[in-house]
Amino acid sequence: MPLPHRTSTTLADGREIHFYDDEAGRERKVVDTRDLPPVKSGAEMRWDPTTEEWVVMAAHRGARSAHTTAACPLCPSSDGTATEIPAGDYDVVVFENRYPALRATDGDQPLTGTSLTLPAAGRCEVMAFGSEHDTSLARLPERRVRTVVDAWADRTTALNALPDVEQVVCFENHGSAIGATLAHPHGQIYAYPFIPSRFERMQRASRHAHARGAGCVFCSVLTTELAGHRIVARSRHWTAFVPHAARWPYEVHLYANRHVPDLAALTPDERADLAIAYRSLLRRFETVTESPLPYMALWIQAPARGERGHSHLHAQVFSDRATPLKPKRLAAGELGAGTFISEVEPEQAAAALRDTDTWPLTDPLPAQPTAAA
Repeated sequence: MPLPHRTSTTLADGREIHFYDDEAGRERKVVDTRDLPPVKSGAEMRWDPTTEEWVVMAAHRGARSAHTTAACPLCPSSDGTATEIPAGDYDVVVFENRYPALRATDGDQPLTGTSLTLPAAGRCEVMAFGSEHDTSLARLPERRVRTVVDAWADRTTALNALPDVEQVVCFENHGSAIGATLAHPHGQIYAYPFIPSRFERMQRASRHAHARGAGCVFCSVLTTELAGHRIVARSRHWTAFVPHAARWPYEVHLYANRHVPDLAALTPDERADLAIAYRSLLRRFETVTESPLPYMALWIQAPARGERGHSHLHAQVFSDRATPLKPKRLAAGELGAGTFISEVEPEQAAAALRDTDTWPLTDPLPAQPTAAA
């Protein structure tokens, strides 16, 4: 797989920064002129034995940038204004978060702690989707979205190789109403030192399906959805559908038609098709109601090591509201008991998303999914 057009260097405090250009041949000489103190995290992860899951404590993140009248830290640097991105313009940039919830220990320092508390190792990175401030990933050119896909794949490979990483998650919180602290179009990448509990449950479901001879549970779901009424859009390599047991008012899963573990394993054709499919899906969230819906999006990939063959690459994109002014409030049943109650029929949501006036995918008749044995 050819590498994306990447230039890598460090910021003034030693954090890594990577520039991904839409086209080859761009020479970047990047110098961060700021006087920055070293990044200190102090975050720790605490084990909850009653639910058997880790909780990350990161109180220092309260000082991070938010919506203010100050200069946007993700806009390019200019005369008199030095930002997190020391360049006059850029296509896609990935850099280590200045206020990380997860951060690797220095050198060969062991992860010391108790059975219930450990330093929160791993990595947190920010991905800026372009220099322009007042836009969205859905409104960027197809070529730029392809660069985003390539950058996701490249960072997945790099972060999976780190010794203290178990799971890489690429995600985006879009819209201040849903929790985004910066308006500039951007996402994040978390490299966890453990497999998050929800992902672990997916792995367990996949193991159980294989153990009873049913093959890949995700391939089975995709086959079922292709015969149903919840398909939103589909192409040769990708299928978008509202899941049978959708938790959110608008929730779409985007599956690779081929059984593939992660973004790094996609072929060039699958990546090119994904740029079209993913942009089309996000545009549906912008047009399905009278004004764009805020959304959350994340990629579910195989863990860094272990049972990678049981994972099936897919994205989940969802909004907490059926209209821009009507958010779903999670109450005790959902947050306390963990049982969602949906007030929107998945079939109705699928029909609304399917009928939006958005760009179609490349091929209305996809191939059947290539199931894993």
